[in-house]
Amino acid sequence: MITLEAAGLLDVDSGQIVRPGIIRVEGDKIVGIGGEPEGEIVDLGDQILLPGLMDMEVNLLMGGRGEKPVYSTVQDDPPLRMLRAVGNARRTLRAGFTTVRNLGLFVKTGGYLLDVALGKAIDAGWVDGPRVVPAGHAITPTGGHLDPTMFAAFAPGVLDLTIEEGIANGVDEVRKAVRYQIKHGARLIKVCVSGGVMSHTGTPGAQHYSDDELRAIVDEAHRRGLRVASHTHGADAVRAAVAAGIDCIEHGFLVDDDAIEKMVAAGTYLVPTTRLADAMDVSHAPPDLQAKAAEMFPKARTSVKAAYQAGVKIALGTDAPAIPHGKNADELVALVERGMSELDALRAATVTAAELIDVTDRGRLAEGLLADIIGVPGDPLQDITVTQDVRFVMKGGKVYVGN
Repeated sequence: MITLEAAGLLDVDSGQIVRPGIIRVEGDKIVGIGGEPEGEIVDLGDQILLPGLMDMEVNLLMGGRGEKPVYSTVQDDPPLRMLRAVGNARRTLRAGFTTVRNLGLFVKTGGYLLDVALGKAIDAGWVDGPRVVPAGHAITPTGGHLDPTMFAAFAPGVLDLTIEEGIANGVDEVRKAVRYQIKHGARLIKVCVSGGVMSHTGTPGAQHYSDDELRAIVDEAHRRGLRVASHTHGADAVRAAVAAGIDCIEHGFLVDDDAIEKMVAAGTYLVPTTRLADAMDVSHAPPDLQAKAAEMFPKARTSVKAAYQAGVKIALGTDAPAIPHGKNADELVALVERGMSELDALRAATVTAAELIDVTDRGRLAEGLLADIIGVPGDPLQDITVTQDVRFVMKGGKVYVGN
């Protein structure tokens, strides 16, 4: 048994810092909170202990050191992309994020679900990283957002993807694409409902898939017990996604009051990825993409506040590498800057994220839950920026950062 001793710990349900912070760990579980220390004692001094944080939108197979934003799409083969992901996963874990959703490959892989493989390697202990909830390949129509030919405006025939790799048109094809992801280990489905900022797909708010196609995607996923996340910006597209039964809206930069009201009524989650509006460097992007960013990013800074004030369930997501891997806590700071309380921002990265991925074994510091525990140098309810300086990381009872 190991006992962690710290200045305090966050009770995310009560919203209080409990002092002192005493947590007993045995194996991969928390076996006691408070009381007398037992076994090996790990003295964490003035740190405040938090549940392991969760990022609900990352792309571990992209970005990182040495990224070539355009040409990596055609120059990185699957083995190189996996090695890139190993470094990104390690940086993410060391930043205090012990669970992530990897939301949709959109590269040529020959049908391999690389994020599924990465998650298995992490679970086996071969490489260090967070727990990965993989989506496999993002489902998108030909020429839609996350069709990689649209990011660099490739000529016809360059980097064409298959149905198995997520490019699907019509009800029959989208059903097949979803079934393929599920067959090979996806634990949620990612679909592109609207256009995006960083792709040559026309207006970001335009709905890509028909209502029938969206309902088919949701039907296939829900019958197999998987949730559906949707890249969606435009208000009309958000309404279509909610009506189709999609569980989670990614980004939602252009939502209006009516779309927000429908999300609240349906219990649809929002992963706002708002930090990228400040941090994403588009200076080298083509002029048309820079123009879209200039229009969209200011709206990204206000839409999350409107959704929060209306009562939308918000879970934290960064869209890393839109912000760098390992800087995931910057999103917590951004959420507070946009108007969320420190406590609600932390809940977005813990209990609400756990609800979104439909798990009950993490997201709190409580007896019987996974020993996913981090330490920060101060009270995050008073200063959320302390989450950017994680001093201690334990995942499943194993220490990765700290004593």
